[in-house]
Amino acid sequence: VQLQASGGGLVQAGDSLRLSCTDSGRTFSNYAMGWFRQAPGKEREFVASINWSGDTTHYTRYVDSMKGRFTISRDNAKKMLWLQMNSLKPEDTAVYYCAATSRGHMVTTYSDYEFWGRGTLVTVSS
Repeated sequence: VQLQASGGGLVQAGDSLRLSCTDSGRTFSNYAMGWFRQAPGKEREFVASINWSGDTTHYTRYVDSMKGRFTISRDNAKKMLWLQMNSLKPEDTAVYYCAATSRGHMVTTYSDYEFWGRGTLVTVSS
């Protein structure tokens, strides 16, 4: 698994943004995937996760504060992961990272994720 996140940028409060994560490796579909973020001066925090199958109806997990605003999805054939972010707020400003874990999509601790991509910066202005 070799991950790379992209799609960040500067947006205004209320705007939407879609982050992408590509895997240049060969075993993407073997892993559950997650998004984390790290704001300046804060610890890295879990955002959302999805299991290996990509079933967004039954096998996703979100931080409560992001439910309804953020949507995680994946396409194993394309080896792609996405995070659709709507109604962005200034407090969503952070570097966003995609990560892969063999421990299933229910884990939310960053130490449970074995592979990490470089982050992409999202800045939300008020």
